[in-house]
Amino acid sequence: MEFPLGFKMLKELEYLIKTIRDRKNLSPENSYTHKLLKNRDLNIEKVKEEIAELIESVEKNTNKVHEAADVLYHLLVFLEGNDIKIEDVMKELEKRKK
Repeated sequence: MEFPLGFKMLKELEYLIKTIRDRKNLSPENSYTHKLLKNRDLNIEKVKEEIAELIESVEKNTNKVHEAADVLYHLLVFLEGNDIKIEDVMKELEKRKK
């Protein structure tokens, strides 16, 4: 049975969020995700850097998907590192529907 694209997309996003949460609690010190979660300044720096790289890639029309993936990953790590649950963000977005 083949599922619609949206189903697969949501599963991938759920897997990424679960992996970030697992690495927050269980990961060895050599994990990049764990390192970002434990170093707030590095986490902030990476979010800013990746957003700048995405903007540049859009302006130059190169590597946009790769850079967007980097932004999404680093943003999710930043949210988790600052105890902002994606579930709460999604509820807020739901409230804003018109």
